[in-house]
Amino acid sequence: MSELIAALVAGGVVGLALGALGGGGSLLAVPALIYLLGFTPAAASTAALLIVLATSLTALYGHARARNVRWRTGAAFAAAGLLPAAAAGALAGRLPQSLLTVAFAAVAAVAAVRMLRPARDLPHPPQGARPARAAGAGAGLGALTGLLGVGGGFLTVPALVTVLAFEMRAAIGTSLLVVSANSLASLATRGATTAGLDWALMAPFTGTAILGAWDGKRLATKVSGVRLQRAFAVVLLAVAALMLADVPA
Repeated sequence: MSELIAALVAGGVVGLALGALGGGGSLLAVPALIYLLGFTPAAASTAALLIVLATSLTALYGHARARNVRWRTGAAFAAAGLLPAAAAGALAGRLPQSLLTVAFAAVAAVAAVRMLRPARDLPHPPQGARPARAAGAGAGLGALTGLLGVGGGFLTVPALVTVLAFEMRAAIGTSLLVVSANSLASLATRGATTAGLDWALMAPFTGTAILGAWDGKRLATKVSGVRLQRAFAVVLLAVAALMLADVPA
């Protein structure tokens, strides 16, 4: 019973983050599955992809209805990252885990600092340059995602805000498109690993995550884009600090 309650609560928090911020689901889901529900790291990563995919698609629908999704840019962003992610993923297995952890924390911290800058300091590329910038940023984010194991909306939202000068709500909605595509692509290579998952815990986790995504979407419409951006940056800094603290001395 305690595990069921933990699954319900954790799922709600994951969904709220995805719906309101457009990312952060895997960063919250994986440790919850490991430390609260007893999943192995390999099973947790696969389970998190399934949960994040279902939740992201739900949140994407809500943001699309609110016209917060930039479909052309999001598709270019996602497509450009597929091959770099695969290549970087192959390289990641040859690098020390501590190095990858430090690199991920550094990327998170840099993204947070950029998002905390005043809006007037952010770049504003001309409209015609955005597809090319989206492809370049998507390839870079794909490489980071493959190398560091997570990424998705956690890195896509700040990239859309700082590189493409997206307003925060548009960045959140478009990020959910990228997260959905990346999760689906990653799951395509993990089909066999889904057989041993504990669906008795996965089902309530996913259910409350989907419900939480709707609450997060409503929260995003009530809170200003600047406040959402600052909240996201604070989350990034907290994650970076926790990851650095967990690196062996």
